[in-house]
Amino acid sequence: MQFLDEVDLKVKSGDGGKGVVTWRTEKYVPKGGPSGGDGGDGGSVYVEADENLYTLMDLSHNKNVFAGDGEPGGRREQTGASGEDKVIRVPPGTVVKETDSGMVLGEVIEDGQRICVAKGGQGGRGNAFFKSSTNQAPRHAQPGEKGEERHLTFELKLMADVGLVGFPNAGKSTLVSAISAAEPKVADYPFTTLTPQLGMIYVSDFETFVMADIPGIIEDAHEGKGLGLQFLRHIERTSVLLFVIPITSKDLHDEYEQLVHELESYEADLMDKPHVIALSKVDILAPDERELLPDVVADAFPDDVPLLPISAAADIGLDQLKYTLFEQVKSVRSHTSPTPTEA
Repeated sequence: MQFLDEVDLKVKSGDGGKGVVTWRTEKYVPKGGPSGGDGGDGGSVYVEADENLYTLMDLSHNKNVFAGDGEPGGRREQTGASGEDKVIRVPPGTVVKETDSGMVLGEVIEDGQRICVAKGGQGGRGNAFFKSSTNQAPRHAQPGEKGEERHLTFELKLMADVGLVGFPNAGKSTLVSAISAAEPKVADYPFTTLTPQLGMIYVSDFETFVMADIPGIIEDAHEGKGLGLQFLRHIERTSVLLFVIPITSKDLHDEYEQLVHELESYEADLMDKPHVIALSKVDILAPDERELLPDVVADAFPDDVPLLPISAAADIGLDQLKYTLFEQVKSVRSHTSPTPTEA
C-alpha cells in the first residue's frame, strides 16, 4: 500500500433550498392565507477520524467533495428536505488547513472524532413565516443561503509511540523489520525509507507499542532539504524518540548533536520527549568489546539517556531495547491523555 501524507481537496457545502410563496386553497377555507414552506438546509461537509485508515490515498482519487443542496419548500407549510451531508474519512492524526491562508481548521485524533469544515447554507423562509397581524398576506419568500466553498489541505501526522531518529543508513529500517511485523524496504543507499513505516512491537501478549520508521534526516532537514520536513512532521506526534547511531560513525558525539540540532531547529520542545540511544551495527565487534562499549562511548552522550548496543542483523540487544522503550512508553501513557494511538 502506498503511503500518502498530504492531499489538497476542494469542498463545498450545499446551498439552502428556497422558501416558496403559496396560498391555502382548501375548499372550505374562504380566505386562504399564506402557506409557503421553508427551504431545506444544505448539507455540510465533515472530516471524521477512522482508525481503519492509514493513509490519505483514498482522498487523492476524488479532488472535489460536494454536499447536497436543500430542496425548496412546499405547499401547506411543508419544509423542503435537507441536503445530504458528506463525510470525509481520514486516519487519526490528520490536520485540516485552508490551503491559501494556512489557517488550521482543526484536527481529528481519536476514532470517530468529527469536525465540520464547510457548513451547509440555511434554507430560505417561505411566505407563511412572514405572516403577522400587520401583514396578513406576505407575498415574498427568501432564497436559500449559499453553501461554503473551500480549498483545503489535509496533512497526516503519524501517531506512534516511538519514533526513530537517525541519518540515512543508520539501520532504522532493519531494526523495525527485526522486532516487528513491518517489512520496510532495506538497501545500502541513502533514503531507503522513502515513506513512513509502522511496526507493532509485542513485549508480551498484552503489552504492545507502535514504532514509526520515518525517512532519515540529513543536514538542514528543518529547512526542507531532502525528506526532512516530511520526517519532522511525523516525529512531532510520537511519545518517545529512539536515536539510532551506528558505531561505524566517524564521530558518535557529533552525529548525535547534529540530530538534536535538526529536531530543535524544527520545534524547540521536541527534545523534551523522553529518548533512548541505540548504538547499531555492533555485530562487527567481538563479544567482550560489545560489553564494554557503553562505558567506552559514554562521554559522547548525555548521562541521563539510556544507551544500548544493538544489532538488528545479528539479533543482539533487541529484547533489552524493547523492554527499555516500553518502560518509557508506559511512563508517558500514564501521564498523558489521550494515549498514543496506532495510526
